[in-house]
Parts: sequence; structure tokens; C-alpha cells
Amino acid sequence: MKPTLLSPDYPERVYAGWLGKVIGVRHGGNIEQWTYERIARTFGEITGYLHTFKNFAADDDTNGPMFFLRALEDYTYTSDITPEQMGLTWLNYAPDGHGFYWWGGYGKSTEHTAYQNLKYGIMAPRSGSIEQNGAAVAEQIGGQIFIDVWGLIAPGNPRLAAEYAEKIASVSHDGNGKYGGMFIAACIAAAFDRSDMHEILEAGLSVIPADCEFARMARDVIRYHAEQPSDWREAYHYVNAHFGYHLYPGECHIIPNAAVIVLSLLYGEGDFSKAINICNMCGWDTDCNVANVGTIIGVRNGLDGIDRSWREPINDFLCCSSVIGTLNMLDLPWCASYIAGFGYKIAGADIPAKWRPILLGDRPRFHFEYPGSTHAFRTDWDASEAHVTAVVSGTTEAAATGERSLKAVFDRVRGGYGYRVYYQTYYRPQDFNDSRYDPSFSPLLYPGQTVEAKVMAPGFNGVGVKARLYVKDINADRRHYGDTVDLASGVWTALRLDLPAMENVCLGEAGVEFIPTAGWGGSLVVYLDDVHFSGEPHYAVDFRYERMERWRGLHQEVSQCTYLRGLWALENGELSGSYSGEPAECYTGDLKWRDYAFEAVVRPMTGGDHRVLVRVQGGIRAYAASLFEGNRLVFFKNENGYRELASVPFEWTAGREYVIAVRAEGARFTVSVDGVKLLEAEDADRPYLTGQIGLGNAGGSHTHFRSYKVTRLPSAAT
Repeated sequence: MKPTLLSPDYPERVYAGWLGKVIGVRHGGNIEQWTYERIARTFGEITGYLHTFKNFAADDDTNGPMFFLRALEDYTYTSDITPEQMGLTWLNYAPDGHGFYWWGGYGKSTEHTAYQNLKYGIMAPRSGSIEQNGAAVAEQIGGQIFIDVWGLIAPGNPRLAAEYAEKIASVSHDGNGKYGGMFIAACIAAAFDRSDMHEILEAGLSVIPADCEFARMARDVIRYHAEQPSDWREAYHYVNAHFGYHLYPGECHIIPNAAVIVLSLLYGEGDFSKAINICNMCGWDTDCNVANVGTIIGVRNGLDGIDRSWREPINDFLCCSSVIGTLNMLDLPWCASYIAGFGYKIAGADIPAKWRPILLGDRPRFHFEYPGSTHAFRTDWDASEAHVTAVVSGTTEAAATGERSLKAVFDRVRGGYGYRVYYQTYYRPQDFNDSRYDPSFSPLLYPGQTVEAKVMAPGFNGVGVKARLYVKDINADRRHYGDTVDLASGVWTALRLDLPAMENVCLGEAGVEFIPTAGWGGSLVVYLDDVHFSGEPHYAVDFRYERMERWRGLHQEVSQCTYLRGLWALENGELSGSYSGEPAECYTGDLKWRDYAFEAVVRPMTGGDHRVLVRVQGGIRAYAASLFEGNRLVFFKNENGYRELASVPFEWTAGREYVIAVRAEGARFTVSVDGVKLLEAEDADRPYLTGQIGLGNAGGSHTHFRSYKVTRLPSAAT
């Protein structure tokens, strides 16, 4: 097949589309399910964000797309992927019963219903079918709110976008709920090479049945606009009368909300701000609707069509709430590269030279090549410098590699003080205004790893500038610094910090501290490029030094951990885990970790299955060493259900502590207890070669864990 030629700006258009999605979620997030009348009474004419946030917390509208897309990495990126594989992706990345989705109850929340079906063996597409769940559940809004990425990976190919969208939507939806997903994905795909909004909408309609309710609604709104093109408010009243909530069953039906999307795309006249503001003022499921509109117009208009006032409060940061804690703190350029990488693979197209090293992972993660991107970098300065203001921005003024870098400007600086540009590698509840969709995190950086960056101070600063890399342990509120370097004016300097092994730390920041050698009240301008974290971890944690992180409401998390299910809490300086029957699992670390040794101090309390987990890739993929019933030590593999790989007799007693250690090297595993090697196993059938660490139990067990340690293997250190 002849390769598809993609536009040279395809990655930037993906970035614009995904940025539009995130802006839309934030814009509508705090008035979700408000009525048109309530919004008009409270805000009048909306022209910008309605609320300010320290950082916008997780949302199901962005959780779903970024993690469902991982099906293409875990199974196949071709259109041969099946709904069943996509359903398994749900089970792997979404926590069970908390975070990620609205868990409103079986038969009430479509996603809750589908997840329960999947968990108990009702595979997709039956898991989301009308046959299984009834039309009221199957035709709610979720089929279109999670769908944007499937249009972004199929630029200019609405039918292919709809093919992917139909499969992922069928995991939880059917009928008009599925058609809505296909429609939105096709519109997004069409927006890459069409500018006329009617052509974009027709591309969406071309992939769904002409006689379905969704098509009837869309064509009626298009007809109304053709007859009455000037007043969107009158159009809303028409939509409310003919397609309003009162006409459809369930909590949040797709038809009223899709009608608002079509209305906003038409009356927005191609203007990003106008379209998303109209959509927000219409009400109903605002974050979902505004986000779909934002993606379509973002792709159509590109980055130049999105005003800075929408971008700056986002600062390229995306919070999620999966079971993979390091993937719950994302930056939008990373998301865009991840999405666009699939677009090139699917099209069989060559990646342009500019983007090849970025999309193939040959450039550092933080490269700043997307126009205006900040990768969520932030600024800080010494406490005595409270008068300072600072701003970061993507720029073409200088670059160590490629065309762009990050520019930081500090005003009213003084010689001898520290001014910092950093990436936040861990978040705590106080970093957010609320706990929407229950996010939890594992640090992105650990002791034993390496931090690298390139920095430059221009000559027009007029003073000498020193620089040093640092990481901040937010448990002890202490910074650990690398060597201090004198920067030559206008010359890029490479910095490197090799972190030693540490105990009981939580690394919450990594960045560069700049120190002007003179000056009083002037500006300091610096540039940053090619920031990278690498290497294997080497650290230890005693749970006496961890904490329960308390969010608003009843939501609590053990610091540095995520969990799949179960009751996880700190009791008397130990981690306590229990559940009624299914595996209770708690995770930390990074999905990319390869070869390491993991040991934990384990005290079985009750029950007969107490586990230490390695190579955790999600809720249905991991290995576990277990003190198992019948006085056995068992090594399991999780393949949407644990199966035994190896076992040996081992007498153990409830209430006693054991040091269980697992060495993972390639496809080979060694399990020791109290320093004695007892079990070896090799997985020759599609082994998991990377993954997090975890602690857990099953069968109604209760287990305490006092501490754990991760050690890099000699092969990983070289």
C-alpha cells in the first residue's frame, strides 16, 4: 500500500487539537451539568475562563483518551485491533471503583456498568451493548467524550478514525452512544484537511447510519442554522425544545449534548474562542462538549488560532488518575508526540527530520520544540526574594538543539540569591483546588537516576551567572545540588547530576538554580533546553516516613502510591492492605523500569495470599511472589488473572515478618526470603520486561508492609 503523506505540521496540529481538548475540559469543568439559565444568571456573556486553579485536577474526559490509546502500544496499532483488546486496556489502566470515571453505580453510570461487565468476563463489545445493558445506559454521552485521540491519529481519514472509534466506543456504548463517538472522531480527522465547517460535519455524518437519531438531530441543527444563522441563543432554545434532556432517558444522554456541539461549531464561525464560549454558555455536560469542540477547532485552526489567554493557565500540564502514578503527571507536548507517533505508524508515513528524534525518543523528553510550549516547567526563588516576578515561555530566540528552547525571565533580582526553573516531579493535595477524579501519583524521578540539562545565560544580563542542577526532597524540604558551573555568556553549557542512593525521600522537583554574581533590581534572562531524566532507581522507603495524603472529601491516598483496589492505609508506621476477595494492589515506581531487585518487609496478618509485585504494567499485567496458603512460596504472572509460574514449599506463620526479595532480570526471576534464595522462574511466553513495583494480597487477606527497597542491578548501572 502506498504510504500516506502527512502534512509537515501534523505534530503541531495534534498538539493544537489536544491543547484545545484540555482547555475545553478546564473551561467547562466547574459548571458541569449547569443549565443554560443558571449559567446566564451567574456569568452572563462568557469570554474566558470562569475559574482559576492552582492546577486543574484529573478529569474523565482526558483520562479516557490518553489511556485507551495505549491499546495501540500494548496490542497492535493497526486497524486489526479488537474491541476485546480495547476493553482489556480499560481493566489495565483504570482503578477499580475509584478515580478515572464517574462511578455512579451499575446501570446508572455507563462506564461503571461496562467496567463491571469486563471485570466479570463479559468482554467487549458485549460489555457496552444495548443487548447487555439496555438503550438508556448504552446511549449516554461517554461514547464521544473519550474519543478525540482516534481522530488525531487518522489525519484526513475520517473513515479510519471512525473505525477505531467504533471499536473503543463499543466497550461501553452502543447505538447512538457509539455513533456519537464515530461522528466526533471523523470530524476531528476531517479538520486536518478541511476548513469549511459544513464539510467537517458532513465527514462526521458520512460514517454513521443516515437514519439514526444522531444523524436526524445533526441534520436538523444544520438546517436550523442555515435558516437562522445569526443568533446562537435562539438556536439553543430550538435545540432544548427538540433535543433537550427531557426527551431522552438516563443521566446524561448523548443526543442533547451532541446537539450543543453541532450548534457551537456552526455558530462559532471557525473562531476558537467564540465556539468554546458558546458551547459553555449552552450548559449541560459542559466540560465534555466544550472539549470536543476545542479539539475540532484546535486541529482546524492550529496553534495560531488559540489565544495565549487560554494556554497560559494550562502551562502544558495534564493531571490524570490511572493506576500508573508516573503517567498521572503529563505535559501536553509529551501527549502530542505520543499521539502523533501512532499517526505516522498507521499512515506508514516518514517522520520529517525535525520531528523524527522527538517522536522516536532520541531527543530528551523536555525539548520545547512545539511552538510556545513550556512542558509545565515552573519558577521559584529564595524566600527572601518575595518581590520577584517571573515568567517562562517557549521561544525561538535560542536553542541548544533544534529550533526552540524555554526562556525564563526573572525581574528585580539581586546578586547572590537563587532563581530556579524546575519541573514538578510529584504532586500533593495542596497543589490542587479539589480532588476531582481522585488523582494519585508516583514520583517521576528517583534516587540513583540522572538529571541532565543544557542552559545558557545571554550576555545582555550584564552580570555573571552561575548554574547548578538540583532535586528537592519534599519529605525533608531539602534540596540536593550538583556542581556549580560558571556560565560563559551566550554559550550553551551541559549540566549533569548523578543522584546517589537515598532513603525515605520523595523527590518533588528537578531543575536548575541560577545565581547572578552581582546586580540589584535588574532582570535575569536564562534559557533551558534538552532536560532529561534517565537511569535505574536505587532507594529505600520506610513507611514511618510516609503519610496519608488527604484530599477534599473522603479521598485519601498513601504518599507516592497508587492503588488498584482494596483498603490501603498507614497504621503504626506500616502500610496496611486488605480487601474482601479480589487482589488488593498498591503500586509505585515507573513503568519504564527494566532490571532491578525489589525487596519488602512483609508481615502476613490474616488470610493465605501475601504478595510482593514486580514489573507491574497495570491492573491485569504483573508478576507477584506470594506467601501462599498451604505453606508455599508461589510466583505468579497476571494475564487478566493470576496463574502460577513456579512454587516451592515454605513454612510461614501469620504475625511474623519476612523479607521477600525478587530479582527481575530479563525474563528471569529469583525469589529469596530472609536472604535465602528459594525459587527461580523464567517466563518464555511474552514476558513483561519493564514495570513498576507493588505490594498486595488476595483471597480476603490482610497484610502489613514495614518498608521496601529498590536496587539497580550491576547490568543496569553500566
